[in-house]
Amino acid sequence: MATLWGGRFSGATAGLMRTFNNSIRFDVRLWDADITGSEAYAQALERANIISSAESAALLNGLAKIRAEFNADQFIIEANDEDIHSAIERRLGELAGDAAGKLHTGRSRNDQVATDTRLWLREEILPLKTHLRQLIAVIVNQAETHIDALMAGYTHLQQAQPIRFSHWLLSYGWALERDLTRLEQVYQQVNVLPLGSGALSGNPLGIDRQFLADELGFSSLGQNSMDAVADRDYILDFLSWAAIVQSHLSSLSEDLIIYSSSEFGYLEISDAYSTGSSLMPQKKNPDSLELIRGKTGRVTGNLTALLVSAKGIPSTYNKDLQEDKEPLFDTVDTLAMTLPIMTGVIETLTINQSRMYEAMSSHLLATELADYLVEKGLPFRQAHDVIGKVVQMSLETEQPLWSVPLSAYKSFSPLFDRDVHTWLDFERAVERRDSVGGTAKAAVLAQIEALRKKADG
Repeated sequence: MATLWGGRFSGATAGLMRTFNNSIRFDVRLWDADITGSEAYAQALERANIISSAESAALLNGLAKIRAEFNADQFIIEANDEDIHSAIERRLGELAGDAAGKLHTGRSRNDQVATDTRLWLREEILPLKTHLRQLIAVIVNQAETHIDALMAGYTHLQQAQPIRFSHWLLSYGWALERDLTRLEQVYQQVNVLPLGSGALSGNPLGIDRQFLADELGFSSLGQNSMDAVADRDYILDFLSWAAIVQSHLSSLSEDLIIYSSSEFGYLEISDAYSTGSSLMPQKKNPDSLELIRGKTGRVTGNLTALLVSAKGIPSTYNKDLQEDKEPLFDTVDTLAMTLPIMTGVIETLTINQSRMYEAMSSHLLATELADYLVEKGLPFRQAHDVIGKVVQMSLETEQPLWSVPLSAYKSFSPLFDRDVHTWLDFERAVERRDSVGGTAKAAVLAQIEALRKKADG
């Protein structure tokens, strides 16, 4: 079959140029979306009296047969098929005869591919939303199971203040909840119909675009035909979302890798999500998490690649935009793996509650001592300075704060009294942080309840 555009040309396309130009090797995965869009367009052509009901029926019957061939893995890609659109049109001609040549009336590959990509991405977003909800759900379940486990909270990878293990884990749950909200917003940006825009100037044949939107399940129409064929913001929105969610997965991976190391020993990654060493028999490597962390560069790179490709393109469609699909497909494929893998890792974690508690330094309670002095009437900045000196003395004498005698405390401030040691308790410190979003048990349980509702939708 000749190309869809060859009539104007007298010379043949160079072989290397054909390979360079053709996209069938990767856009073949748009086949179902292309058939769906063509089915709706065939009906729109009939409604506009461009084709007869018999021709419409022939087209729809042929498209149904092509769908069946794809589903049975029997569709044959031929050497001259430039892209999935031309491949399906070629096969439709074999099945429906001359009627196939009318399907493209008023339709350009510019609005066709934009429609196909939106249809495809719209369907891919739905399982990603499910994966996100499932990950949030297992985070909530683990947080509830281990509600009484205490651990050191870290800033700058230094022990900072005591927290509940659940509070740490839920911090990622809330980040993922924002990702879920953003994905729903991306879906709305994707769900805009470009079909009926033609190559750039609109459709002159009375095609009912609202019918097309209703038939294809789009919530709105592209309002400017030039913008509609050029717009790839919805892909950039999706890739941006993906880079953000993948960065959250990467940070969670990093924490889990650190906490599962022998130096920490706070938790253990299941064998199901670990691998070993080809040389060292004792090794148990968290390769699932390292791969998630590593693929963050890949996903972020896909966003960067399309941003650079889209930069400075003249108005309407240019072939640069063919470069939108490979980063999009790769990102969807990557997230479709990393989200379920992280769900499995979290669901099968073994938590070492005693190890977390034993690793907590008494210096985690330094802020408690500052608050103690504040309650006695000392301004916080002065209290901060006093407790800094107490900590320095504790380090020099190798005494934990709860072992420092009252007389030593009084040498730093006369405000210290016999009740000072009652403040040096991890559970007490945690329970004092009972504000909304805090690490007290009641506050964490409230987070669990709220986040579970988000996960349940």
